[in-house]
Amino acid sequence: MSLRKKRNMNWYVVYTKPKWEKKVAEQLDALGIENYCPLITQVRQWSDRKKKIEVPLFNSYVFVQLADADRNLVFQSTGVVRYLFWLGKPAIVRDEEIAIIKKGLEEPNRYEVSLHPFKVGDTIALESGPFSNQAAIVQEVNKTHYVVVLESMGCVLKIKC
Repeated sequence: MSLRKKRNMNWYVVYTKPKWEKKVAEQLDALGIENYCPLITQVRQWSDRKKKIEVPLFNSYVFVQLADADRNLVFQSTGVVRYLFWLGKPAIVRDEEIAIIKKGLEEPNRYEVSLHPFKVGDTIALESGPFSNQAAIVQEVNKTHYVVVLESMGCVLKIKC
């Protein structure tokens, strides 16, 4: 199997079975499909110990880069459920957005996040972090966090206060 030339390839978002993101990424690698499963390190507490583990930044999502004609190849991975759709078509993520995510994860402590008294429905521009200069709509405001929607990426961010 050979994938088409890289110039006509888009980044798509595939929805995976719960907790299958890393397995799907490995299966896609084995199939020769370019993919990106952004991971972050978290400390998890058990009753007897603490442990650092890598968890996906986006639950149940893996980014794949392939030509439109090759989109069905991802279903050879048993953990892929479907593509993420936006406005009735498979969601396409721009190369710049993938680069922003990668850059943000390379330097996780470099960015400062500040919160302003926004209200539900406000359109804001994120000023720092991996999603800087992205437009977002405030969906929820409470004492512990804000929830904002990045429409261009079709995702929701929860920002802790």
